[in-house]
Amino acid sequence: MKSRKIGVLAFHGDVIEHIEVTQRAAKNLHIDIEVVSVRTKESLQNLDALIIPGGESTTLHKLCEREGMWEKMKKIKNIFGTCAGAIMLAKVIHHKTLGQKTLELMDIEIDRNAYGRQTESFDKDVKTSLGNIHAVFIRAPRIKRVGKEVKILARNEGETIACEQKIGNYYYLAACFHPELSSTLFHEYFIKKVYQM
Repeated sequence: MKSRKIGVLAFHGDVIEHIEVTQRAAKNLHIDIEVVSVRTKESLQNLDALIIPGGESTTLHKLCEREGMWEKMKKIKNIFGTCAGAIMLAKVIHHKTLGQKTLELMDIEIDRNAYGRQTESFDKDVKTSLGNIHAVFIRAPRIKRVGKEVKILARNEGETIACEQKIGNYYYLAACFHPELSSTLFHEYFIKKVYQM
């Protein structure tokens, strides 16, 4: 049987947390998955899925470009982006820095750092279609618009904070908050989608 492998983009952000929560989620689902750190073009090979953690979206873009990973990342069948990772998935981005690009894979418009600076971070319990979660928002982006093919999974005070989109054989999941800090819920859901469980 082909080995299962999920990568976590490992330049900065909650890399360790994402690796650990993905391993825990796999264990909860009784599925054997190798979770690897991704920092090079070579480490993108043979991945079933990629998780893009939070961090600084402009820095992530620059580092991926520097390593020649950008085009190869676009071809990965399943991507889960949290916070800055959600920005990386968006087709349209507001308040971007000069020269900043996204992967332009998901039909969402996102406003980066819309919830303010680090000091304005907050956390709260939110209801999602996957179940209740304690959501941590750290310099979180805001999803301003979702396309008609995008399914909303969670809202906070009327605003979309998590959503998904399937385009042919490609699947994308985006969250404005940091699910890796409080629960395996979203990672389990992502794994189920990747391996069609």
